[in-house]
Amino acid sequence: MSDAQAQQLAQECAESIYARDEASRHLGMEIVQVAPGEATVTMPVTGIMIQGHGSCHGGYLFTLADSAFAFACNSYNKATVASGCSIEYLIGAREGDLLTARAVERSRGNRTGVYDITISNQHNETVALFRGKSYQVRGPVIQSEDPQ
Repeated sequence: MSDAQAQQLAQECAESIYARDEASRHLGMEIVQVAPGEATVTMPVTGIMIQGHGSCHGGYLFTLADSAFAFACNSYNKATVASGCSIEYLIGAREGDLLTARAVERSRGNRTGVYDITISNQHNETVALFRGKSYQVRGPVIQSEDPQ
């Protein structure tokens, strides 16, 4: 497969997943860039995301990173899920911030992979670091309209 074909496939996979991903769309996430094994996703921090200490609830940060992870590890048209994830929170995100999650593939084997995701704010400050481990399950990402 040529680089252009691999890029096109990654884009089609991201569009297919995003169309079915109610959670990411509901939170205002947008895919900024996708490539084989990589994805960049943005999310605005809104008032409903603020927890009792005045910063963005960590669950929303985790969700943003997890979405970028999903777009990156599913970019080969092989259905892939998380087998484990961890996150390190570095600084708080505030209402009005625009967060960017950049996912980068570190390792990809026959069925497993490792991806690092960095979340930063509009000031290019690192908000959180996330590591996701992936596991390839059966089937493609892009759902064929023809069941044969």
